Amino acid sequence: MSWGYDAHNGPDHWHTLYPIAQGNFQSPIDIKSKDTKPDESLKSLSVNYNPASTKYIVNVGHSFQVVSDDQKDFSVVKGGPLTGSYRMNQFHFHWGPTDVFGSEHTVDGKGFAAELHLVHWNAEKYSSFAEASNSSDGCVVLTVFLQIGKAHPGLQKVVDVLPLIKTKGKKATLTNFDTSSLLPASMDYWSYNGSLTHPPLCECVTWIIFKEPITASSDQIRQFRSLLSSEDEREDCAILTNHRPTQPLKGREVKASFH
Repeated sequence: MSWGYDAHNGPDHWHTLYPIAQGNFQSPIDIKSKDTKPDESLKSLSVNYNPASTKYIVNVGHSFQVVSDDQKDFSVVKGGPLTGSYRMNQFHFHWGPTDVFGSEHTVDGKGFAAELHLVHWNAEKYSSFAEASNSSDGCVVLTVFLQIGKAHPGLQKVVDVLPLIKTKGKKATLTNFDTSSLLPASMDYWSYNGSLTHPPLCECVTWIIFKEPITASSDQIRQFRSLLSSEDEREDCAILTNHRPTQPLKGREVKASFH
């Protein structure tokens, strides 16, 4: 059995292939805002994205990824809860079958239309993303919620190339993309220690979740759902949903960069 998001191989079954699915540091979570702990040290977060780092976009069968050149310090995040500099590896989105709820993380039980994950790895300490993902301080994922509203001009540049990667395994060039255009205006965020939200579910992630969402149009999100999880044009293989339900907090602390 391979993992996926269908009834027979979805998140409820992942623990049979990946026992860590029932671990103590699993993601996503529901952020209960009244229980978060303000931490002044988190204000030092620095995000520096270079458009020259983006290389291509690829359909990976359960989502799509915009892949960066992570062999150099083109695009990095540092400061805040992090020790060292983390390089951008790729970014991807999670969504659901409707615009009502497709995010993985929730805030006080409320979900969003979709969720953006900007994935980075600790290049100062480890030699590759694969090596970093086996360590608790190996990765950081910046997270942006998407809510339905005005079309997002930065996101549209990604949406425009989705027809070129309709089926699993298809790639298309996507260069000189300004990833910082996908960040919200406010840098207020929550942070906690967790895991990748899809297999292998490694507990290697420092999560940085921006409080302020960005907007996307209903049509832009609908384009995500037009992608196929198969290598041929079978319309019954549309990627309609790819989000994992929230996991137990199990005593972890969620910090906030704001009061």
